Amino acid sequence: MRRTLALIAAAFWLAAFAPFQAAGIDPRLGARIPLDGTFREADGRAVSLGGLADGKPLVLVPVLHRCPNICGVTLAGLAQAILAQRLRPGRDFTLVAFGIDPREGPAEAAADLADLRRAFPALPADGIHALTGTREQIRAVTDALGYRYAWDDRIGQYAHVAAVAVLRPDGTLNHWLYGLSPAPDALERALDEAAQGRAGDWGQRILLLCFHYDPMTGRNGPLVWTLLRTLGALVALGGGGWIAWSLWRDRRLVKS
Repeated sequence: MRRTLALIAAAFWLAAFAPFQAAGIDPRLGARIPLDGTFREADGRAVSLGGLADGKPLVLVPVLHRCPNICGVTLAGLAQAILAQRLRPGRDFTLVAFGIDPREGPAEAAADLADLRRAFPALPADGIHALTGTREQIRAVTDALGYRYAWDDRIGQYAHVAAVAVLRPDGTLNHWLYGLSPAPDALERALDEAAQGRAGDWGQRILLLCFHYDPMTGRNGPLVWTLLRTLGALVALGGGGWIAWSLWRDRRLVKS
């Protein structure tokens, strides 16, 4: 009996809180991200995002520095994209591996950064950083980004999605690049637009609003198809109603 009750309680708990459903991204293009918060660099120095940006666009990747799952793959995919396009960290933009776990510190950030440089020795020496911070400072940035993550007791870490934020030099969110490996041309275009202060066109904004990232599948969920089906049904109903009204009107005209 106790085991049954425990299973029922666990089922209710899982239904009430599913970490991988709580994780996601609420597109907030144009939102201003705070750049003055204090974080710790991999060498222990206190830095701010504004100081690291130094008037250049920011590429900010929310990660767990000691993540056994997708974070290393995300950084590796981004590194490959960086090396396959013309813009470079340090010269044209600043890359930040932004730690979202407040329990981590400079040691974890340094190990993460060392792994990245070991795997991609062609990356420039400057303009690449790994940060950690307090819960309050981290949340100030992630909340402004619309980046949602949640603690999962079952795996002992934060459930989160793989994505890269591209910010203008003033901290304005200009683009989200979703998935484990952004296309080099998409990264280059996003950086060019961020540097010039140009946002994506309305078509891109609508697509970002209609597609949400599904951390369970690693893909963007096609909410747009639901919208299109709904619109299609409304059009069909409207068309059917118009035809019925036209037939009714014609019959009345014939009778009169």
